[in-house]
Amino acid sequence: MADIIQLLPDHVANQIAAGEVVQRPASVVKELLENAIDANASVIKLIIKDAGKTLVQVIDNGKGMSTTDARLSFERHATSKIRTADDLFHLNTKGFRGEALASIAAIAHVELKTKQENDEVGNSIVIEGSTIVSQEVVVTPKGTSISVKNLFFNIPARRNFLKSNTVELRHVFDEFHRVALAHPSISFAMYNNGSEAFNLPISNYRQRIVNIFGNKTNEKLVPVEEDTEVLKISGFVGKPEYAKKTRGEQYFFVNDRFIKSPYLNHAISSAFEGLLKSGNHPSYFLNLTVNPETIDINIHPTKTEIKFDDEHTLYALLRSAVKHSLGQFNIAPVLDFERDANLDTPYHFNNKETSTPVIEVDRSFNPFKESYASGKQTTSVKKQTSNNWDSLYVGLESKGTKTENDFSEVHFESEETTISAFADVNKIEQTKTTYQLHNKYIVSTIKSGMLVIDQHRAHQRILYEDFLKNLTIKEGVSQQLLFPLELHFSSQEIQIISQLQEDLEHTGFVFSNVSDETIEITGVPVSVPESEVSIILEQLISDVENEVPDTHFSATDLLAKSMAKSLAIKKGQSLLKDEQEHLVNKLFACKEPNVSPTNRTTFIIMSVDELDKKFI
Repeated sequence: MADIIQLLPDHVANQIAAGEVVQRPASVVKELLENAIDANASVIKLIIKDAGKTLVQVIDNGKGMSTTDARLSFERHATSKIRTADDLFHLNTKGFRGEALASIAAIAHVELKTKQENDEVGNSIVIEGSTIVSQEVVVTPKGTSISVKNLFFNIPARRNFLKSNTVELRHVFDEFHRVALAHPSISFAMYNNGSEAFNLPISNYRQRIVNIFGNKTNEKLVPVEEDTEVLKISGFVGKPEYAKKTRGEQYFFVNDRFIKSPYLNHAISSAFEGLLKSGNHPSYFLNLTVNPETIDINIHPTKTEIKFDDEHTLYALLRSAVKHSLGQFNIAPVLDFERDANLDTPYHFNNKETSTPVIEVDRSFNPFKESYASGKQTTSVKKQTSNNWDSLYVGLESKGTKTENDFSEVHFESEETTISAFADVNKIEQTKTTYQLHNKYIVSTIKSGMLVIDQHRAHQRILYEDFLKNLTIKEGVSQQLLFPLELHFSSQEIQIISQLQEDLEHTGFVFSNVSDETIEITGVPVSVPESEVSIILEQLISDVENEVPDTHFSATDLLAKSMAKSLAIKKGQSLLKDEQEHLVNKLFACKEPNVSPTNRTTFIIMSVDELDKKFI
């Protein structure tokens, strides 16, 4: 039988490797930024066009590369970071496997310009699909500039799997934030389609967070500091009142490398136990410093997941440190066993002026007199002796009788309604047309059997069609707020709201001002309570960023779905009888009552025959 196993050509092997390393433009951004940091750059610029699909360029002022190194950097498994297998457990750099540039060059047009500090001229290399097109000497400043153009040009199937520019740009922003937050000692700048998106000067960690997420973030932060032999923790957590429905602002850095760890995330959540509303998530920006020998970074292609030797100890230390900080800064109540509670000032004496105590003496008081009068006292006190003890019980019998009579005249504020045996049966049945089961489902009787409605999904369908109608005819009814509502968002979130502003106004929102970090709202739709406005906008921003449901849906449809999801009554909410009947009537007045806006079943019908079979 002929041999069938053969070695793959290099360009095919590189494309397969690129499938693991380069998933989208954000993956290229991550690898190039980390290379610039490893080159000891102090200033890094990122230039993006069309969310990275057309161009991703990173310019740094690092140490640059020689002619040989520049050529060798595009070979697979060529790296300056490690020499032996033991070096994998003493890593202090970002990249180390030597796959990034080779993978990127296999699926894009790459142009590299680099120059070392002591060289007079630099080198330029142009590669298209792993093929070197040109290599020549050029005049270029110190450092490295690498441009990645037309990503996935030779793999159209992968390019078709990319999402819209809004979603891909969000992933690029996420990667930029992760790298910039981990290195506040480096100056970063980002340009998107020719306009400046970020300009982050060298600063401390708190200033870097504020520069990225807006000035309002400063008052939300609670510092966390802990230094032990096993783990050093530094950074910030957000105050509970600023927790969001989404998990956007959650960052773990281990030895200046961003990681994802559901286990350590649970430690933070448990530290906030009892301080957050259900469904809200705390924000945190925490740097963990551990011995490189106690972690394994080489378990994931993108290096965002690492393995710890002793996760349980890290969990306990992290939870305790966060809990201590929340208590130390009076965010959470703490128990102080050394404090004497008797020395605390009562609440009703707070801010009350002290007064000199006055002692009043009744000088006419004589304890040996049977009766006395003093000042305004009018009540006479009779001395009881052992001789007339039986007089104390005189009249008890009559009092007891009176008490019984008094109880017979007691009236209750609300009496329980009883149904007469001769009441109209039809009227009784009409008052019990719907029932609420476990505060989740509405049960109603129909001619063929029983109807069970999911109240949350049903209300979503009702609100969705109402919002969609208002958006289509552009006649949303608005209620004016007594005081303008000012909300704070990051610059990227403000851009999304600006794009949807016209559609939001058609639903009933009235915007009086939209600036770089704040929006001011003076009117909201009639069905929207003021307290829900920030939740609705946060959910809407999250849906747009994650492209829920998908690109082929219009912004109008997306907006209606998002607002319906935010405002629909939740499972566990008790409804009055009239509210239940109104929900049932409104549902079956919808065009598509069978499914929710997300195509989930809203109700089921159990026929009498199905019920009969249950009792066989």
